[in-house]
Amino acid sequence: MKNTTTMHLTETGGAVTSNQGSRNMVMAGLLLGTLGIFVSEANQPPLLTVFMRCLFGALALLVWGGYSGKLRELHLRGRSLVAVLLASALMVSNWGLFFAAIPRTTIGLATVLFHLQPFWVMLYGSLRLGETLSRRHLLAAITALLGLALACGMAGLSSTVIPDGFWGGVLMCIGGSLSYAGLPIIARQQPNISSFAFAWWQCAVGVVLTAWWPLLNGWPTTASSWAWLAGLGSLHTGLAYALLYSGMSQISISRFAVLQFVYPVTAIVVDWQVYHHALDHWQLCGIGLMGLALWSLRRFKVD
Repeated sequence: MKNTTTMHLTETGGAVTSNQGSRNMVMAGLLLGTLGIFVSEANQPPLLTVFMRCLFGALALLVWGGYSGKLRELHLRGRSLVAVLLASALMVSNWGLFFAAIPRTTIGLATVLFHLQPFWVMLYGSLRLGETLSRRHLLAAITALLGLALACGMAGLSSTVIPDGFWGGVLMCIGGSLSYAGLPIIARQQPNISSFAFAWWQCAVGVVLTAWWPLLNGWPTTASSWAWLAGLGSLHTGLAYALLYSGMSQISISRFAVLQFVYPVTAIVVDWQVYHHALDHWQLCGIGLMGLALWSLRRFKVD
């Protein structure tokens, strides 16, 4: 009886953890989907935007950590410190490669190629972590990627001369997707590191790596730009990545891979509603496919 009761409690606790992890991933994706508004309204150079989002994200997390008594979680050493620094460097590399790839390819192609990362994560989880690769999750991820390609306007592209640097941009996209794929892997292998610590160290490393840009090229010159960048840092970096790291450490690799598509589908819908960028029938079909893939995970249950 005791063993049965213990097993039941363990399974129940696992279900609760998985449910909360899925919810955190969805909330992070919905929040990140509005990031484009803040970036567009701030209207600053890419590297300055990255620096400011990291700076304000680190400050916001410090304030919250001090208020909630979590600052001690930032004191890491040994393998934990190495892991969190590596994760932070991968995230900053992901941002930099994405910004650099866009002018060499297109926004649509770069977005699609960057979202190959769920498949790298699923492959690693299956080969190295021994997780079962769910057919349902794999089909959902493929459906979501196809939908993303359509929603980004890939179906309407006409054949044109390949511009200089195009294949370099493609390689940057693939490199960025591999960089981002490393984040959930590190988070799952270091369960002792809190989502707060992961998010703060990511911001801190980002500040160090990009501080040279404003020092050499100047700072934002308008109050509105500072306000939009402050929101970008506190909401879309501090809060969103705390939710993201919390979620990715609590759910299976397969489920994480599919829930990653909450972000792009939200971003496309927000761009349509806020900036009135018209969508053709192929793009609407793409949004429908991504929605169908996410709907297939409507039951937040242990995999």
